[in-house]
Amino acid sequence: MKVKKTILAIVRNLIAWIFSAICLIPLLLILFNSLKDKKAASKMNLHLPDLPIQWSNFVKVIEKGKLASSFFNSLIYSAGSVILCVLFAALAAYVFSRNQTKLNKFLYMFIVLGITLPINYVALTRVLQFLHLNNTAIGIILLYTAMQLPFMTFLIHGFVAKIPVELDEAAVIDGCGPAHLFFLIVFPMLKPAIATSTVLTFLNTWNEFVSPLYFLNRTEQWPMTLSVYNFFGMYFKDWNLVCADILLTSLPVLVVYLLGQKYIVSGMTAGAVKG
Repeated sequence: MKVKKTILAIVRNLIAWIFSAICLIPLLLILFNSLKDKKAASKMNLHLPDLPIQWSNFVKVIEKGKLASSFFNSLIYSAGSVILCVLFAALAAYVFSRNQTKLNKFLYMFIVLGITLPINYVALTRVLQFLHLNNTAIGIILLYTAMQLPFMTFLIHGFVAKIPVELDEAAVIDGCGPAHLFFLIVFPMLKPAIATSTVLTFLNTWNEFVSPLYFLNRTEQWPMTLSVYNFFGMYFKDWNLVCADILLTSLPVLVVYLLGQKYIVSGMTAGAVKG
């Protein structure tokens, strides 16, 4: 019986390793070719780069692709949307969970419905133009916030429901006002949900391509995703530079995901079991 279990465990691990290796092939392809010269990279194979390694590819990409400015643009857009989205989602989830009137239930379902509804870019363009927010950093941050808010509200709502109402009542008896009650008592207890929302919102906004393409017309305001698109259009024959550009653009996402994956797993499961 033990031998059978051991064999099954080995087979499962082997299958998992095979699927993991398959998923890593595109990343390795980009990594290897970003370290080759133009001729070797044009073959687009998984052969290891020849010596000397072409580290200069990354320097050329940063200079010609204007990655420094686009990096800061992406950082500002993602950080701004994370702060606004997490704050508004937590506030909305707390109100909807604690004050379950018919109006609040309708508003909660109306907001959550945004998870499934498609984005109407024509209507959004007219709204941003009317508010004079088109082609501005504030406009794109607010747009990112609105896009991520439905799912984050749904995610945090489940956590707020697990916090005992008696805790709120005890805080009120001790003299806590609404603001102190939320930010000093409830908000710290939402740490797993806040961490999960922060990581997911950052990843989604950093990888967004269509929205800035439509609503940011000036290249100096473009995030890194559009810089890759623009760089590929100019250097589509230099696959070593294109791969280096893709790698530099993907690196922040990989770092944030590796640092935050434990929060994503714990955040997704912490509110699933009552107790």
